[in-house]
Amino acid sequence: MTRERTRAWIVGTIAILVSIVVFLVPFAFVLLQAAKSPSEASDLAFSWPKQFMFFQNLVDTLTSNDGVIGRAIINSAVLTIFSVLLMVIISAMAGYILARKRSKWGPVVNFFVLAGLIVPPAVVPTIWVLQGLKLFGTLPGMILVETTFGLSFCILLFRAFVGNIPRELDEAAVLDGAGPVRMFLRVVLPLLRPVIVTVIVVQAVFVFNDFAGPLYFLPGDQNVTVQLALYTFSGQNLSFYNLLFMAIFLITIPPLVAYIFFNRQIVAGMTSGAVKG
Repeated sequence: MTRERTRAWIVGTIAILVSIVVFLVPFAFVLLQAAKSPSEASDLAFSWPKQFMFFQNLVDTLTSNDGVIGRAIINSAVLTIFSVLLMVIISAMAGYILARKRSKWGPVVNFFVLAGLIVPPAVVPTIWVLQGLKLFGTLPGMILVETTFGLSFCILLFRAFVGNIPRELDEAAVLDGAGPVRMFLRVVLPLLRPVIVTVIVVQAVFVFNDFAGPLYFLPGDQNVTVQLALYTFSGQNLSFYNLLFMAIFLITIPPLVAYIFFNRQIVAGMTSGAVKG
């Protein structure tokens, strides 16, 4: 027993050290460069700043290039919130139906859901569709694109989780006079909280950090997102590494905070449907 505990302690210590090296060290490097003067940051040295300019660099980053970083953060926040909201609503209902209802169309629907994870997105046809709907280059069009790309993953998570909810709850709700909509909203949906949190955090990080999607479907400076803004910012501020690293720091903070607060719910939601019982 002592040997097993010692082995577990050693493995845990190694895992913590690896996590520190892989995640915390790069984050600390970015934070240190963001607090330096332009001349110090250009050295790219892992050292404490001689002149602490964090807040000045923060103001300069948010106001440089006509405030593109601040505008990009707002656009990405709007894109993320509405995309994830649609994903949760649509995938929760679809996952519930696929897990509870048995029909001849079930295998066909499951095939297309899995195909959404395997088949790469078609860029040119998607652009044609958006242009036909007059949504190309707009945030509503990009919201629909992000929602569509994330639905397959979300539906699979909800379907697996609903499979672990006893059918007796549905039957009891029906006996109490609840209709399908009321049963889903009042009985099933509250039980889906772990997987809802998982979908929100995972998909929010994906949408917020998406680069290829806005590059193809959201051209223009007014609707620029954080990754496109960072790409443009890096090309225009190569001599000001302190501002570049400050921009990276600002873009990194929202996904990092979401993961810190919801990491347990993410694990619970990802593993809840792994074993059916």
